[in-house]
Amino acid sequence: MGVTAPFRTTVTVVGMTCGHCTSAVSSELAAIAGVQDVDVTLVSGAVTVASERQLSRAELAAAVAEAGYGLAD
Repeated sequence: MGVTAPFRTTVTVVGMTCGHCTSAVSSELAAIAGVQDVDVTLVSGAVTVASERQLSRAELAAAVAEAGYGLAD
């Protein structure tokens, strides 16, 4: 990620199986106000979000749910 943002949050998304999945998750997370960059790793399910403000787990979970996936516990 080439963006320097004051906040970075990493979560694990479950259920992704292909590039379309990662694109859907990335698009939904990128639509959150203040998000500057999203890095999704398909194999591990790790998603790192760089943002201008602290993002809550609930906010991230809602965006991921809009894409049709969930967060690991």
